[in-house]
Amino acid sequence: MSDATSAPDAGGTLADATVRDLTARLSSSAPVPGGGSAAAIAGAMGASLVAMVAELTAGRPDYAAVDADVRAIGADAASLRERLLELAELDSAAFDGVMAARRLPKSSDEERARRKEAMGASFVTAAEVPLETARTATRVLALAARIAPLGNPNAISDAGVAAQLASAAVRGAALNVRINLPYLPADAAIARSAPDEVGRLESGAVTAERATLDDVMRRLG
Repeated sequence: MSDATSAPDAGGTLADATVRDLTARLSSSAPVPGGGSAAAIAGAMGASLVAMVAELTAGRPDYAAVDADVRAIGADAASLRERLLELAELDSAAFDGVMAARRLPKSSDEERARRKEAMGASFVTAAEVPLETARTATRVLALAARIAPLGNPNAISDAGVAAQLASAAVRGAALNVRINLPYLPADAAIARSAPDEVGRLESGAVTAERATLDDVMRRLG
């Protein structure tokens, strides 16, 4: 029988964890889940709020003129939510891959070469996953921007929260790309392309979040 002081359950997927267990796992000394997974989960929460605003708008006579758009936004948000939850798991798996590569033997030249190759590949994955998280969260942010001027005004604050969560997901994932860049093999394509792309994603997130919140504040009066 567990109690409040017991260690968090490390089994099961992040998506299936209770909020209490998830936050306990994040706050423990275990290296995963970490910030990359947290960023993806924040993005999934943002997508969920976009979907909620769509649900509270679709099918209502007052919003018949935007019904098709709202339903499409809701469907896209639901799909992105699932992708971001998947990326939360992949981020933890990517870090586990780095740790596994680090533990490989390095007693001989052959072992060292094999370890170096495995390390390079694992860091590429560790950068690719949060980069995909940032891209996906950018799409959530775009949906929040679309629903803000269209959605039920009784849920307009939720569109604003969605934008803030999605923006945090983009910027948080970007940090997790940046921390892996120094360890990438020099010949890895992502080593050349990621810095500029990450910068664009971060800048775009700040701009889109601000514009969406401006729409929200106007509708709040």
